[in-house]
Amino acid sequence: MEFAYLPSPSTGVLYLGALPLRAYAFCIILGVFVAIWLGNRRWVARGGEKGVIADVAIWAVPFGIVGGRLYHVITSPDAYFGEGGEPIRALYVWEGGLGIWGAIALGGVGAWIGCRRYGISFPAYADTVAPGIALAQAIGRWGNWFNQELYGRPTTLPWGLEIDRANRPDDMLDVATYHPTFLYESLWDVGVAVLVIWAGRRFALGHGRTFALYVAAYTVGRFWIEYLRIDEAQMFLGLRLNNWTSVVVFLGAVTYLVISARRQPGVEDVSRLERPNDVPSERTTTP
Repeated sequence: MEFAYLPSPSTGVLYLGALPLRAYAFCIILGVFVAIWLGNRRWVARGGEKGVIADVAIWAVPFGIVGGRLYHVITSPDAYFGEGGEPIRALYVWEGGLGIWGAIALGGVGAWIGCRRYGISFPAYADTVAPGIALAQAIGRWGNWFNQELYGRPTTLPWGLEIDRANRPDDMLDVATYHPTFLYESLWDVGVAVLVIWAGRRFALGHGRTFALYVAAYTVGRFWIEYLRIDEAQMFLGLRLNNWTSVVVFLGAVTYLVISARRQPGVEDVSRLERPNDVPSERTTTP
C-alpha cells in the first residue's frame, strides 16, 4: 500500500452510549459558532449593537442548511432517486452533502428576513459576516475528511490522501491516494477570509462589496478545486455544473463590485441603524 502523508479517519462517528456524535455535524456547528463570533466582533467594532449578528443568524442558519441540502439533492439526484437510490436519505444531512451555492442563496433569504425584523442594513450585515462565512466553510470541509468524500484525482504527491477501499470509485479500487480537495478548499477559504478582512479595511468596502469580494475570491478557488474532483456530478459542455456556477457567480460578484463602488462609495455607519420600536435594544457603540 502506498504511503499517504494524510491518512483518513477510520470512522466519522463516535458513540456516547447509544448517542452517535457525527464529526461532519460537529464541523458544521463549530463553523457556525466561529462565523457568529467573528461577525459579532466586527459588527461591534463598527459601532453596531452587540448580539445582532446572532439574532439574525437564527434566521439565516436554518435557511442555509435547507438551501444547501436542496442544492445538493437537486444537482446529485441519482444517489437518492435513481436506480438503487433511497429517497429517504435525502434527509440525512449528517452523512454529508450541503451545496454552498444553495446555502448562501437561501441563507441570504433568511438573513434578509432577520435584518428586516431587527431593522438593520442587509448589505452591512453581509459585509460583516463575510470572512466568518469563509472560515465556517474552512472548518466545515473537514467534515468531508471524516466522511472520506469529495476527494480529487489519484496522486502520488506526498500529501496525497489515503482513502479506504470501501470509499474508492469502483474503477479505482487499487488506487490508494487522491488529491485532498477538502484540504485545498479549507486552506483557500482561510486565505479568502484574510483577504476580505484586509481589503475591507484597506479600500473601505461597504454596501455589500466586502461580501461580493468574498464571493468572487471563493469562486476562483472553487473552480480549480472542482476541476480536480472525481465524484459524480452533472456535466455541461465538458465541465461540471459547479464549474459553470462558479463562473456565473464570479461574474455577478465582480459586476456588483464595480457598479456599487460607483453608486455608493464608502462604508455605512451601522451605529445609526435603529431597531424597530417594538424590539428592545441596549446599544453598544465604540468611542
